[in-house]
Amino acid sequence: MVRLEENKSYTEDYTIEKLPAPKQVFIPLIQHIGKPNSPAVKVGDGVYLGEQIASCQAAVFSPVHTSVSGKVTAIANWPHPTTGIGQAIVIENDGKDALPGNRQHIPEEIERLTPDQLRSIVRDAGIVGMGGAGFPTHIKLTPPKPVDTLIVNGAECEPYATGDDRIMIEQTSEILMGVALIVRCLGIKRVYIAIEDNKPKAIAAFKENMRDMGYGIRILKSSYPQGGEKQLIKNILQKEIPSGKLPFDLGVLVHNVATVLAIYEAVYKNKPLYERVITVTGDCLASPKNLLVRIGSPIKELIEFCQPLKKDPVKIIIGGPMMGITQYTTDVPVIKTSGSVILLSSRKIKIYTEDSCIRCGECVRNCPVNLQPCLISLAAERNNWELAKTYSPLDCIECGLCAYLCPARRNLVQSIKYAKVLLQNK
Repeated sequence: MVRLEENKSYTEDYTIEKLPAPKQVFIPLIQHIGKPNSPAVKVGDGVYLGEQIASCQAAVFSPVHTSVSGKVTAIANWPHPTTGIGQAIVIENDGKDALPGNRQHIPEEIERLTPDQLRSIVRDAGIVGMGGAGFPTHIKLTPPKPVDTLIVNGAECEPYATGDDRIMIEQTSEILMGVALIVRCLGIKRVYIAIEDNKPKAIAAFKENMRDMGYGIRILKSSYPQGGEKQLIKNILQKEIPSGKLPFDLGVLVHNVATVLAIYEAVYKNKPLYERVITVTGDCLASPKNLLVRIGSPIKELIEFCQPLKKDPVKIIIGGPMMGITQYTTDVPVIKTSGSVILLSSRKIKIYTEDSCIRCGECVRNCPVNLQPCLISLAAERNNWELAKTYSPLDCIECGLCAYLCPARRNLVQSIKYAKVLLQNK
């Protein structure tokens, strides 16, 4: 792992602000790992805030909900932050935030909820992993093997991102109530709250609120990619996940803090996942912020809320600078896995020309999952997929560290991602 320039000072001390709901939201049908959803509404339908508007019948899926009340005006292709383009439901906001009248659970009812009922609530709320992966949470709460250890991931190791830090500071007790629900659902024996040492206020908040709970706190060295679940398990439990295996094979479950907060809100507030905290930051902005944003809000609304621009952005990235994706339009909407919107000027961006591999071994020495990125990349360049497969590219976590460190500026992670797609489809 490597210590990166963090650039968190732009927003780390700024409390979360609520972005006003936009006049229109564009809600993509795919916001998770798994099968895309199909619309459950049609053009002209009226919808309530939080109403389920798309779902499907599949082993791996997560429904989506409207983030405003109003009228469905279109179901059409629209820019998507990870796939480039995809089908989205367009809803005209009536400004009422009208609710369907569903009542919240009272505490006594929550105590009587069975594990299966908790899983159903999480599934119906459309909760997915909010650290970036987007794996449906109800599936992680239904492991095929017994799980006795929960790691709550508050590392937030990507540069610039501070949204998780802020919710840990501002909503500590709610996160811990979400942890208690997971513990009850799976019969968890051990809980560790994992936080990097560059978040002293979050660490203090959890130490204060966890007294007599029996949970452990693990303060981790600030480095990248500390927040990967394999790295957390190795650094906290001194266990390595074998190739082709998953955390539950070691009896471990890892959940991001924002996901745990969403579980709390689904159970205690009857609130589907229709908004999330996003860091809007970068050297182009005069007023970077941490914002609570409705899913489906175009990122231009977030940028306008943080204006004026000090500099013209050369790149706009959704996600972190290491694993995020550069966007081609500000019409692209926020989705469940969007953690940051980063605007970078020419001062922060360097354009390199890819050169030949010099066999220095930097990518091999620093790969957090012990791969040989240079060899995977060379095999992919030659379309030798059988050879590429022997180097286990499917184990790559796509952290981008290999490309970041490569002195020849080779597009290593890009070629590995390409190899993964081809090999998964073979």
